[in-house]
Amino acid sequence: MLNQAYESQCKSVTTHCTNQRQLDRRTLTLLTLALGTFSIGTSEFASMGILQLFASSLKLDISTATHAIEAYAFGVVLGGPAVTMLAAKLNRKTLLLLLMSVFLIGNLLSAVAAGLGMFTLARFVSGVPQGAYFGAAAVVASYIVGPGQGGRAFAMVMTGLTVATIFGSPLATWLGQNMGWRNAYFAVTGLGALSFLALWLWVPRSDALAGGPVLQEIRALNNPSVWATVVVAALGVASIFAVYTFIGLFVTEAASLSAAWTPIALGIFGVGMTVGNIIGGRMADRRPSRGLVVGFSSALVALASLAMGGEHAWVLLSGLFAVGATMMVAIPAIQVRLTQAAPDAPTLMGALNLAALNIANAIGAWAGGQAIAQGYGLLSAAWAGFALTLAGLLLFLVLLRTSRRDAADAAQSV
Repeated sequence: MLNQAYESQCKSVTTHCTNQRQLDRRTLTLLTLALGTFSIGTSEFASMGILQLFASSLKLDISTATHAIEAYAFGVVLGGPAVTMLAAKLNRKTLLLLLMSVFLIGNLLSAVAAGLGMFTLARFVSGVPQGAYFGAAAVVASYIVGPGQGGRAFAMVMTGLTVATIFGSPLATWLGQNMGWRNAYFAVTGLGALSFLALWLWVPRSDALAGGPVLQEIRALNNPSVWATVVVAALGVASIFAVYTFIGLFVTEAASLSAAWTPIALGIFGVGMTVGNIIGGRMADRRPSRGLVVGFSSALVALASLAMGGEHAWVLLSGLFAVGATMMVAIPAIQVRLTQAAPDAPTLMGALNLAALNIANAIGAWAGGQAIAQGYGLLSAAWAGFALTLAGLLLFLVLLRTSRRDAADAAQSV
């Protein structure tokens, strides 16, 4: 009896230790994926924080300098779907490593760029791997957390991006202000190298993460629901970038604060995004449509408040938090709706989601810049974002009503 009890206890301890090791390994894998998105997010958002710095250094006006930010966005838009389809047969780990290598090259070129042309090209190259990385990382995260938790998995991947807005982008902005904008990109290159090493060590090379036929990915593009969701996302989320691109100007010129407040404002925006991402991930797995409507509707209130009272520091800072939080509630829901529309192409859907968000980046930065250039004042960029989000929300409500009517008609015909 004693021997049996001892053996039973040993088996129990062994099972517990094995389960703990598996849990630790899964946690490290998820943290590794988030580190990659943290690096990518730092690169993307830091460019907005140091916009005034590289514009001055390269002797550009603000409107012209935003072309480099738009180039990054177009790199994501074009690169995400294209790379995903070209690399459809690759194991997701191999794909993640290749993408991080391209990211390293793009940011290194950004740091040494001598003029607008080379800098714009470097930012385009830096953006090419982003969409495919998020798509592949979402697939790996879904494999790690298990079925039925796609929203939570995507939110985990997005956590790296939102944390980048709290720490990565403000630190890179501070580094750019104090040691030169080129050193900010050198620092991002170092982050990318660390991410590459972590991916190599901690992402499993499982047959479950093997690629699939290219045609399987391409067939997903024939679904009108996919493209409708992409348009909704591109319009609705554009307000984030209509605001975020000009945070430095909002702080120093609209609210008359010192430049030292810019990293703080960026961090506050990032905290809002992180909070919204957590809430949005939970809502997306339960009621994705509700998450999108709630996120966009709440963002309209936050944008209007920011536009009308952003010259006051407390309104500006609270408004930045609110815009970041409300918009991030919607983004995991967008991913879930895309995956529901094309369940056989999850990597491509993740890439399309990021492509939509970076179309939003380009549209938001352009619309905000045009509103300012037309002489409507710095805070008119928030009104430009308001108009875009309102258009996205109205379009989604029309699509939602149409899909429900079609579903009801189909049920009656049966």
